[in-house]
Amino acid sequence: MRLFAAVIPPEAALSELSEAVRGLRDDHLRWTAEAGWHFTLAFMGEVREELLPELRTRLARAAARTAPFPLRIHGSGHFGHRSLWAGAAGDLDSLRMLAERADAAARRSGVPMEQHHRYTPHLTLGRLRDERHDVRPYCTALAAFEGAAWQVGELSLVRSNLPDSGVPGEQPRYEVVGSWELGGPVAEVPS
Repeated sequence: MRLFAAVIPPEAALSELSEAVRGLRDDHLRWTAEAGWHFTLAFMGEVREELLPELRTRLARAAARTAPFPLRIHGSGHFGHRSLWAGAAGDLDSLRMLAERADAAARRSGVPMEQHHRYTPHLTLGRLRDERHDVRPYCTALAAFEGAAWQVGELSLVRSNLPDSGVPGEQPRYEVVGSWELGGPVAEVPS
C-alpha cells in the first residue's frame, strides 16, 4: 500500500485556509481536495504488508519521543513554477524533528526511502494545469495568510488511494490507517 506520515491540521485551521483560497480558485490550477490537506512528514511510497508491524512500532516510538508543539498555517510558496503550497510557522524545529523521526522509522523498518533532503514544511494547495500560466500570483495573494495556532498532538500514518476510474482530474483519497499521540511535556500555544 502507498503510505506517508503526516501532521493533519484541525478542522478550524483548515477552514481558515479554505476561506483564504476561496477567492483564488480558478481553472488554471488543479486544486487539491480540502479533505486531504496535510503536512507530509515522510513519503514512503509502496510499503509491503509484512513491514507494517515494525513500521507501526517505530512510528509509535517516534511520536512518544516528540513533545506536542504549537503550529499554524502561514504564508505560501511554490516548488518550481507549477506547485502552490501553504507553509507553516510555530515550532518548526519540532516539526522537522518529527519528520526526521518518521523518516528514520520508515528506513529502520525496511521501507526503501528516497534520498534524504532537508524537510520543507508545506501543505500542497494545487498544481498548474499547463505551463502557460504562472503560480507566483497565487503565492503573492496568500503570502500574508496567518492562521490561528493549534497544538500538534498526533502523528498519522496515511494511505494514499490513487484514482483508478480513469476520470481526468480525479484525485487520490487519503485514509488514516494509524495515529499516535505525541508524548513528553506540552509546549505552550502562543496567543
